[in-house]
Amino acid sequence: MAFQLTAQNDTLPPAHSKHPRREVTLGEVTVMANGVGRVKQSAFNTVAISTREMQNTTKNLSDALAKAPGLRLREAGGVGSDMSLMMDGLSGKHVKIFIDGVPQEGVGASFGLNNIPVSFADRIEVYKGVVPVGFGTDAIGGVVNVVTNRKYRGWHLDASYSYGSFNTHKSNISFSHTLNNGFTYEITAFQNYSDNNYRVESAVEDFETGRIDRSKLESVKRFNDTYHNEAVVAKVGVVGKSWADRLLVGIRMSQMYKEIQTGVRQEIVYGQKHRRSHALQPSVEYAKRGLFTRGLDLMLTASYNRDVTTNIDTASCKYNWRGETAPLNSPGEQSLLHSRATNHNWNSTATVNYRIGRAHLVTFNNVFTHFTRGNASLLTAATLTDAIDKLTRKNIAGLQYRLMPSGQWNLSVFGKYYNLYVAGPVAATEAMDQYVRASHSTDFWGYGAASTWFVAKGLQAKLSYEKACRLPTIEETFGDEDLETGDMAIKPERSHNVNLNVSYSRRFGSHSLYVEGGLVYRDTKDYIQRSIMSLSGGKYAAAYINYGNVLTKGYNISLRYGFDRWLSVGGNVTKMNVCDNMPTAMGSSVANINYKQRISNLPYLFADSDVNLSWHNCVSKGNTLSLTYDNQYLHSFTYYSSNIGANKGDYVVPDQFSHNLTLTYSLMRGRYSVSLECRNFTDEKLYDNFSLQKAGRAFYAKVRVRLSK
Repeated sequence: MAFQLTAQNDTLPPAHSKHPRREVTLGEVTVMANGVGRVKQSAFNTVAISTREMQNTTKNLSDALAKAPGLRLREAGGVGSDMSLMMDGLSGKHVKIFIDGVPQEGVGASFGLNNIPVSFADRIEVYKGVVPVGFGTDAIGGVVNVVTNRKYRGWHLDASYSYGSFNTHKSNISFSHTLNNGFTYEITAFQNYSDNNYRVESAVEDFETGRIDRSKLESVKRFNDTYHNEAVVAKVGVVGKSWADRLLVGIRMSQMYKEIQTGVRQEIVYGQKHRRSHALQPSVEYAKRGLFTRGLDLMLTASYNRDVTTNIDTASCKYNWRGETAPLNSPGEQSLLHSRATNHNWNSTATVNYRIGRAHLVTFNNVFTHFTRGNASLLTAATLTDAIDKLTRKNIAGLQYRLMPSGQWNLSVFGKYYNLYVAGPVAATEAMDQYVRASHSTDFWGYGAASTWFVAKGLQAKLSYEKACRLPTIEETFGDEDLETGDMAIKPERSHNVNLNVSYSRRFGSHSLYVEGGLVYRDTKDYIQRSIMSLSGGKYAAAYINYGNVLTKGYNISLRYGFDRWLSVGGNVTKMNVCDNMPTAMGSSVANINYKQRISNLPYLFADSDVNLSWHNCVSKGNTLSLTYDNQYLHSFTYYSSNIGANKGDYVVPDQFSHNLTLTYSLMRGRYSVSLECRNFTDEKLYDNFSLQKAGRAFYAKVRVRLSK
């Protein structure tokens, strides 16, 4: 099947509205039965993922992204654990997240993609590598844009609840209503809870000798890993007016509680360490097509996010994986800590599109963010507040021109300007007992081009290039005030990115076929790498450093076959070699022993496949029974230097191959549904970041009700 994607500033008034429907078409998207498609008219390497087929499952948005070629979800554990996306060899901060075109950096942990239910989104757009200026972002890995449902209608209710292994509860309710006069409101609430008490295999510290025997692993249960979060999103405003296609005022509230079982290495275990946070974010958005003159479109957004995070580490004893305790010489399992970080994040975006006839489109975008963090210690009766706040200010502006003389090809050229200002405390003495305020700023110009050509019926080629810049994130600059250490002096990454993509899509009666292949080349200077830093007492933390030069070369392949509405089968394979490209060691003339070796702690070869069977009108007309099998394969990789890891099994994350099953029965054309899931049904041992182990076999059940008028 195929459908049309509409621009981010589209407004679709209800069918009974007195205002006519007007749509701005970005391009046709061919979507197979698995809900993954290609934005055809876009010259950029763009994938569209429909969430419709997944909304009856317990998947979150990050799970949904695993269907896209070249993408892999990386997690440090179970529900609520630290999560990052890997896209074509780059992960974490290299990939930027947006919701309806608004950047999500600094908005709080409750709104991570692994917390948001898949029903929150109508679709997910993935821009791989080169990114159009409409997002105003500094990503060099790519962009994920979560697009919520904006098909305004009468009223709509969607509610679900799921329960599963490790005492996991997830619930979601969403209600929206649009009146004939254009007044609209919507409210969404969701929560996640889990004990995360799954078993792992780990070396256990012997308190008598103080030794950790890494060659002897024990099966132990996690016991300090409870997580829960609650969030509410509400919007009210008008749509379909002569002076505004959309004007909405919103507020987002969330809270989170997280027990911290391990640090960045699994052999270190905590028994009482935890954190909690509260966030509040008011926002406003305005969109108008044909502003003042035909072809001139404007979209404005503004938001303020206040997030308060408290880290608590005051235990007077230490724990091992058996739950045994031993007294500490001084309080604090990692380090004595009871602190509060108050984050203030202001964001504004402006996007202007001007169409000149049918062949020309000019786009201007500007994104401004202003972030401050104030820290306070709560260890004493009187709160001790740091005298110097931490501050970053970013401004990214872009101008793009698209030429589309015919439906056979189009070309986009663009330029971007990046500006970053950083200020904060730096130690004035070697004893680090006095601090002064320091600041610096940097700017950078980038440019690029993207083109697509319809070679023959169903056959399309896309080529793009960008001289790109990625500015350091808040975490890379200031850390998280606990387990991650930032660096105010860290430099932006600079990169030359080239992407080539060829796809073939055809339908032959009841049969459909989609084949896609992509090549990636990326030469990155001052690559920002997350690495392990040793602390006293055998503890570890994460640190960010600039690494001189990194070269990425790789490919991904996708294949999908569908038969009518009852069968879909396909999969993806990705191989990305992200290699050290420094002939000599940094800061010296000595030969670099890791030259041409893969960067540590990055998977380089992974694949997935799935089979979906659907029995329509099962038992009764309008009812559907669906069975889905999917799997994920990950080739082994080293989490220290491959020269070391190749000779030391301790430093290798092993091969992994996991399997999942989902059975769903929906009634009355999806009005009611029940789903049963078994994840990792072969109980494969799964690992990721620095060999942190994830959950084994797990079972889940979900019920969902969806009503509308």
